[in-house]
Amino acid sequence: MSSPNAAVTREQLCKKIDQLPQVDLGHFPTPLEECPRLSEVLGGPRILIKREDCSGLAFGGNKVRQLTFTIGDGVDQGADTIIQGAASQSNHCRQAAAASAKLGLKCYLRLSRDSKSVRQGNVLLDDLAGADVEFVDASMGAELDAIKYALADELREQGLKPHVLAAPRSTALAAVAFSWCIAEIHEQQEAMGIDADWIYAASAGGTQGGLILGTKALGMKLKPFGIAPIGWPDRTERIRIAANDAAAILGLDVAITDDDVRNSDDYVGEDYGSLTPECVDALKLMAQTEGIFLDPSYTSKALSGLIDHIQTGHISSDETVIFLHTGGTPALFAYNEELV
Repeated sequence: MSSPNAAVTREQLCKKIDQLPQVDLGHFPTPLEECPRLSEVLGGPRILIKREDCSGLAFGGNKVRQLTFTIGDGVDQGADTIIQGAASQSNHCRQAAAASAKLGLKCYLRLSRDSKSVRQGNVLLDDLAGADVEFVDASMGAELDAIKYALADELREQGLKPHVLAAPRSTALAAVAFSWCIAEIHEQQEAMGIDADWIYAASAGGTQGGLILGTKALGMKLKPFGIAPIGWPDRTERIRIAANDAAAILGLDVAITDDDVRNSDDYVGEDYGSLTPECVDALKLMAQTEGIFLDPSYTSKALSGLIDHIQTGHISSDETVIFLHTGGTPALFAYNEELV
């Protein structure tokens, strides 16, 4: 599964990753499982699922792997408080709240007020984990980041040592985390005797950046394809920068270009967080063929994209695909009306 063009071996990559500051948060490696009934219904290809939803902390999800490094970075700098913010049903925020509780850190979440700003789903879990949760009238990105950094200044005046989870550092460390995920998949494929052609994931940033970096560093034929959950016009640049920043952090002699980034925003729907008929159908299909629950606005859209690519011939029936389940299932309960 490695090639003569590999920059490092799996053991070398893992050694570089192990040298970074980390906290112990999840259950790794996460399983890589066959999806025979889903594959049969779709008429091929062979489909496997990488179960990041089984990463252990607070119902799991891909952010547990990321927070291993981003919170590890903060703890290494002496932080006693974590600040994060995103959409109201943010999986990242839910896992940050739980990680903070596990590590004895204070956690402040500033959530963008939207149609799902209710004490249900992820927001309920934020509360139960003891986070300081406040809805704010700010959009994700620079506006919300400004609120997070202003809060950090206030908390410093109170004697706390806050660490803000924000790009670009957080995105680069997410890419580090998912180069680690690829190292796991590399080992799991060897054990299972497979050599997959594609890995599909819901991502428009660091997660896909890490998948690209890991596969390129190890010389794998595995091609990452990202299904964007949000319509960022600069997502190719975001992914490329995250991958190259991660390569620099790890000291890897690997350069990622725009040509390495395969990503589509064709399945976002009306806007970020809104459901599409196709993603609801995909969610139900996975549940009814494999007994695996996806989340309503990330993994279900990624699966709808994968299904479309199979049905339109982008992926042939004799290929092998890994679907990365990035978690997010608690959000299902905030979308009960749209799903029933």
